[in-house]
Amino acid sequence: MNFLPRCWSYSETSESRGGESSSSNSNTNGGFGKDGLLWFHDIGKYGSGEYSMAIVQANQVLEDQSQIESGPFGTFVGVYDGHGGPDTARYVCDHLFRHFQAASAEGNGVVTAETIQRAFLETERGFTSLVSENWNSRPQMATVGSCCLVGAIYQQTLFVANLGDSRVVLGKKVGNTGEIAAIQLSTEHNANIESIRWELKDLHPNDPQIVVLRHGVWRVKGIIQVSRSIGDVYLKHAKYCREPINGKFRVSEPINMPILLATPSILTHPLHPNDSFLIFASDGLWEHLSNEKAVQIVQSHPRKGSAKRLVKAALHEAAKKREMRYSDLRNIDKKFFIAGIIFFTEHKEYGALVPRTWRTIGVIFLSCKPSCRLILNISFLFNSF
Repeated sequence: MNFLPRCWSYSETSESRGGESSSSNSNTNGGFGKDGLLWFHDIGKYGSGEYSMAIVQANQVLEDQSQIESGPFGTFVGVYDGHGGPDTARYVCDHLFRHFQAASAEGNGVVTAETIQRAFLETERGFTSLVSENWNSRPQMATVGSCCLVGAIYQQTLFVANLGDSRVVLGKKVGNTGEIAAIQLSTEHNANIESIRWELKDLHPNDPQIVVLRHGVWRVKGIIQVSRSIGDVYLKHAKYCREPINGKFRVSEPINMPILLATPSILTHPLHPNDSFLIFASDGLWEHLSNEKAVQIVQSHPRKGSAKRLVKAALHEAAKKREMRYSDLRNIDKKFFIAGIIFFTEHKEYGALVPRTWRTIGVIFLSCKPSCRLILNISFLFNSF
């Protein structure tokens, strides 16, 4: 799939060949239609299933990454919402799944919450080492970080691991009513959430400035909204919170323990035939669409064009909040990037290791940078029951 942008990677590990991977660095636009802001491919064939894709792209450095991997272990979905630059999200996209594979192999191929936590912590260690190696030439790497939302499906269990403020929502059939309930499956780490502020205060009881309200927004040390991430090592290790990094990132109090954490919140969810689909998204989606609205949009329309449809809904909400027409979004001094792809498979039964009915995945990005915070990064998993 060489037409996919740099932010997206997809690989399918072949059991017979010991694993193979493909990613894209090409911007070929063959097979795409055009509709205002959107480039799209409503439905196409891919392997044993189908996909739907939509893209809006501006010339800018993309800070966000996403990936899908599948193989004997099951399915792995990663959504990495970078901030401060692209370095951390790219590093996570290149290394987190590899650490996941290694941890799983050490456990004889079994996936557990500990497997995923080890992968996160190894990725954090690796990026911190990279910052150390580049400190003299690129000290600004110490101020770059990424939220990480991961979904891993092993046998008939979904593991959701999260750092930061991305979210996964399940669309679940309600009995035989034909209704779909929206169920949030992830825990967010954002200082605007009261329980997170209390968590930070409990961890740092001697720091009255651990959370600061600025311009109506709560921030950790008055700097960053998220309380957990990969990277952001300037708020984890004192030796990186000093010159020559920009003064706005330096805190006056000594850093005796990490201010931000890299330990993910992990939830396990046994998959059920009534679990219709999952939406993985970074915070920008949920700023414009509620859990219920996002699920309703996916459920109430055909799969064909799903990616384009959800992107348009978010764009229309963004335009409405700015009191402008949807068509005028292209004229504002903001940088937008949207890409979406949904894979559909029609397997009816769970395999021994890979729940194939759940290998239907899509990803959407929406960002508005640098002067506003509108980032959308969505993945879908569809159940074919």
